[in-house]
Amino acid sequence: MTEHDLFVVLIAIHITTGAPGLIGFWIPVLAQKGGERHKWWGKIFSVLMLITGTVAMMMASLTLLYPMPTHPHLVDHPEFSDPVLVQGIFGWMMFYLGLLTVNLTWYGWRCAVNKRDQRKNQTALNWGLQAALLAASANCAIQGVLISQPMMIGISMVGFATVATNVWFLVKSDPSPIEWLLEHIKAIVGTGISVYTAFFAFGAVRLMPELALAPGLWAIPLVTGLALIFYHRHKVTQRFTQRTARPRQRRSMDLDAAE
Repeated sequence: MTEHDLFVVLIAIHITTGAPGLIGFWIPVLAQKGGERHKWWGKIFSVLMLITGTVAMMMASLTLLYPMPTHPHLVDHPEFSDPVLVQGIFGWMMFYLGLLTVNLTWYGWRCAVNKRDQRKNQTALNWGLQAALLAASANCAIQGVLISQPMMIGISMVGFATVATNVWFLVKSDPSPIEWLLEHIKAIVGTGISVYTAFFAFGAVRLMPELALAPGLWAIPLVTGLALIFYHRHKVTQRFTQRTARPRQRRSMDLDAAE
C-alpha cells in the first residue's frame, strides 16, 4: 500500500464519521436540553467527533511525512505545488484543528457527565489535552510565520482561547451550579465550529485548493458558532437566574404574610 492509498483510506474514514457528525451536531443543539434525544444524539456526536478529529491528525501526520505523494493533485497547482506550503496548511494546521476537535469534544462531554464533580474532570487525560493543544496552537502560529500564512496565525488564537477558558474552569475546586453547563455549551458548539471550518476549508481542496485560504470560508462557521454559544449561554443563565429568584420571592412573601 502506497502513502497515497493509505491517505485515501483515512479520507474515507474521515468522511464516514465526519459527515454524520455535521448533521448530528444540529440535533442536540436544537432539541430540548436535558431530554433523552439531546443526550443520545450528544453522545453519538461526541463519539463521531473523537474519531473524526483523531483521523484528521493521522492524515495531517502522513501529509507532514509525504506532502506531495498524499496530495498528487497539487503537484502542478500554481499555488500549492510547494511541499513546504502543503505541509504547513494540510499538515501542521490540519493537525492542530484535529486536536482542537478532540480537545473540545472530550472536555465538553466530560463537563456534561461529571457536572460539578471536579475530581472527575481533573484527570491526567484532560490536563494532557490542554497541554497538547497549547503546544499545537503555538506550533501552528510559528509555522504560519515561517511560511507567511496569516490564516494559520489567526486560527491558532482559537486554540489559545480554548486552553485558557478550559483551564480557568478546571482549576476551580467548587464551581457554581451553572458553570459546568456553560462550559459544556462552549465546548460542544466549539467542536461544531472546528468541524465545519475544516469541512468548508479543507473539503474544498479537491475541487479548488485555493479556497482553503479564503477568509470567508473560515468566518462563516466561526460567526455562526459564536452566535450559538452566546445565545444558549444567555438562555441558560436567564433560566437559572429566574429559577433561583423564585424561592427568594416566596420566602419574602412568607415573611410579609407573617408580619
